[in-house]
Amino acid sequence: MEQRPRIAVTVAAPAAQSEPSLAVRKNALYVAAVERHGALAVVLDAGSDDATRRAAFDAMDGLLMSGGADIDPGRYGQSIDGAVAVEPDRDRLEAEAWAAARARGLPVLGLCRGMQAINVFSGGTLLQHVDGHAGAAYGHGAAATHRVHLVPGSRLSAWMGSAAEVEVNSYHHQGIRAGDLGPDLVATAWAPSPAGDLVEGLEAADGSFVVGVQCHPERTESTPETFERLFAAFVDACRAHRSG
Repeated sequence: MEQRPRIAVTVAAPAAQSEPSLAVRKNALYVAAVERHGALAVVLDAGSDDATRRAAFDAMDGLLMSGGADIDPGRYGQSIDGAVAVEPDRDRLEAEAWAAARARGLPVLGLCRGMQAINVFSGGTLLQHVDGHAGAAYGHGAAATHRVHLVPGSRLSAWMGSAAEVEVNSYHHQGIRAGDLGPDLVATAWAPSPAGDLVEGLEAADGSFVVGVQCHPERTESTPETFERLFAAFVDACRAHRSG
């Protein structure tokens, strides 16, 4: 019988959050998003010890970096100028996970903070604050939404059925402008903002499966059903690596 692909999922440590029970619920959504497509999620947070991390990195067939706190601006050579609630321990975990995944050529998917992490670890920077993009926090009211414009020919456009636009939820207060994008990445979706157009999706320029979206597609109540194709494609890529 074919074994399920193992996906390392980096998440916020619930005990370090202001609402631990809500953090547990949010983390469970990432796990469900890959497991309903046949993967086995291996959850890591900043409290995972070195042995646990090494074992997960050695066994993983792919990496999912989830949403959460802002990345320490020191990671991209800036001082704090809008970033809040940084978690350096999580930054270190995800930098290790990213390095391990890239060294082995594994598929990587980044959601919200995870997309920003892909950009930072690829040599890009972030706009530390964008007015009007955060909306109500998850679990505290209806999601803010906005439309994003998809880049024709991109993977994201294909997964969305080659649609020109799609409505997505908006839980972020930071962003990536064209000039912030890492040198080996290309934008796959854009959205207007008071700070100018922001990257809402990205992928690796070399065609490898490194994909990020700024929204939270695991929160299915405020995400188009077509985003299930993103999770399915990611798990399929991890499965192909495992069997290849």
